[in-house]
Amino acid sequence: MLGGLVEWLGAPGRWSGDDGIPVRVLEHLGYTALAVLIAAVIALPLGAVIGHTRRGGLAVVGVANGLRALPELGVLVLFVLLLGLGLLAPTLALVLLAIPPMLAGAYSGVAGADGGAVDAARGMGMRERQILLQVEVPAAVPLVLGGVRFATLQVIATATIAAYVGLGGLGRYIIDGFALRDFPQMLGGALVVAVLSIVVELVLQGLGRLVTPGPDRLRLRPARPESDPVPTREARP
Repeated sequence: MLGGLVEWLGAPGRWSGDDGIPVRVLEHLGYTALAVLIAAVIALPLGAVIGHTRRGGLAVVGVANGLRALPELGVLVLFVLLLGLGLLAPTLALVLLAIPPMLAGAYSGVAGADGGAVDAARGMGMRERQILLQVEVPAAVPLVLGGVRFATLQVIATATIAAYVGLGGLGRYIIDGFALRDFPQMLGGALVVAVLSIVVELVLQGLGRLVTPGPDRLRLRPARPESDPVPTREARP
């Protein structure tokens, strides 16, 4: 099996042409970016508003858990029956997969903002919208980015379902390989999906560190406790 995998990866035309790995990776990333973007437009503002008002928290948990329990392939088949073949059906299925972690991250981040800072902002006469955007949202950035990262990785791993409805992406290798009993091709497709997930995870982690530099970097250089004596040069007699 390993020899067949190496042969498949090194086959002529594997890294070029319409069926080459670079093209399939770009298609896969396109499906992922579209689904994540639509889910972010829906989930992040909704989660932030619910976290700010502290109303509907139980509904957020219920909706998130319910959407996570949906079988993606079954949802895809349902959308195909309702909407027909094309890009819309798999995109909606992936959007439903991406919404729960983003919704939960935005809600938890905003709801967990420092209450003292929020009260101080209200005491200064700031409006609720200003409090949300200038106080709570900046504090929620780490959790929001965590939800986006988790959603993105889930969508990358699941976007192979697009091949079930005749679209491209890395799922093409898995579906076609299964149909032809070409197990090295199936293994190669799964391997490329795994490598792509790891690369995207590392990229998103790096972006997260750039966006939220303060507390994480300060932990690497702990300050000297006030109780520690400060070394001084003794006076000579």
